[in-house]
Amino acid sequence: MGHGGDVIEELKADHREVEELFGKIEQLPSGDPQRKEYTDLVTIELVRHSVAEEEYLYPAVREHVDNGDALTDRELEDHAEAERTMKDLERCDADDPEFDQLIAQLMAEIRRHVRDEESNLFPRLDKSCSTEMLDDLGEKVRRAKKTAPTRPHPAAPAKPPANRILAPGLGLVDRMRDAVSGRGKDS
Repeated sequence: MGHGGDVIEELKADHREVEELFGKIEQLPSGDPQRKEYTDLVTIELVRHSVAEEEYLYPAVREHVDNGDALTDRELEDHAEAERTMKDLERCDADDPEFDQLIAQLMAEIRRHVRDEESNLFPRLDKSCSTEMLDDLGEKVRRAKKTAPTRPHPAAPAKPPANRILAPGLGLVDRMRDAVSGRGKDS
């Protein structure tokens, strides 16, 4: 069918990309300004991924997976927790005393969330949905992520992140969320 595979493959590819950025952050010494650049990229990637999951993946989980509501509620709590951490990080420069602690916290939260999705949620979804449905969700998730500005690739973080393009005034997390979820809605 489409290219890029089903929803599970698509989201796992996002997870790998985020992990790659985390690896780059971990390799840089404390206080290095590049850590902040990578953190902005990871924030963009995570918000885009979260919104796509919230829009397409979780409704499917609620509908088709046993105990889907409880599972989804927990995943949404994870998203909210990570988003609070990302907002705290937004206010910090790389040499801010809080930065190291916050980025470590974000990495721990996201890695736990990824493990949980990949070992628990994805296998259940795979069992309870048809191949066609998973492919269709994969398409929708890809489309949702594309409509957000710039898909930064871990290989090229030198360009300023997408926040330059978006309306000032809001923080990066909120701007990204608006950009990804605000499209085509009549509000």
